[in-house]
Amino acid sequence: MDAQKKDIFVDHVEHSVGGFGGHAFRRLTHISMIIVPYLYYVHGEEIASTITFDNFSAREFVSAFCILILTVEAIRLRTGIVIIGQREYESSQISALAWGSIAVSLALLTAPTEGKDGVQLTGIKSGLYGVPLILGMTLVDPLMGEVKRIKKDLGMAIILGILASYSIWMGCYLWLGTDFIASLLLAPLTVAGELPRNHLVDDNATMVLFPLAGLILLLPFL
Repeated sequence: MDAQKKDIFVDHVEHSVGGFGGHAFRRLTHISMIIVPYLYYVHGEEIASTITFDNFSAREFVSAFCILILTVEAIRLRTGIVIIGQREYESSQISALAWGSIAVSLALLTAPTEGKDGVQLTGIKSGLYGVPLILGMTLVDPLMGEVKRIKKDLGMAIILGILASYSIWMGCYLWLGTDFIASLLLAPLTVAGELPRNHLVDDNATMVLFPLAGLILLLPFL
């Protein structure tokens, strides 16, 4: 129990390359991913066709980018390299950045982009599910992580995480037309994805994949 508690409240600053500066850089990089849904849903086709020589679609570009991340991560693991902001243990396991990139890519590729009437939505509205899935990971994870690191209070981290997650999902219900029932049921899964402590799958992935799996199961009823 003591070992588990220590793992939950571990001060990642001590284990981050670059110390507090590296930790802060990691958090800022994490939060900066909030721009990903905007870039994909609003400018995805333009970005994809501009960057690639074969005029990839936005979906093809995301898939190719995810494959590239996996390739780079495989090379990094072979060499044991860790960069500023990464943690020491990531020299021998898939990094949080790679897990987050994979999960975000899967959310963009699989989250529905149609409204209740089955009509394909456009622009940011097409991110009615992709946006809350990704924002939940990019904003709730650092919030809960810092509460646990500074306050050493898991209960407070969970309460604040649930409040933040519901703010995101209900905000998307009002802004993008995300289904209300889906928002009500999936918001807690974002927080649940941050709780498991294991050394195989990082919470950057589970905070997206848990609600994404729930969404896929709910779709026939929405």
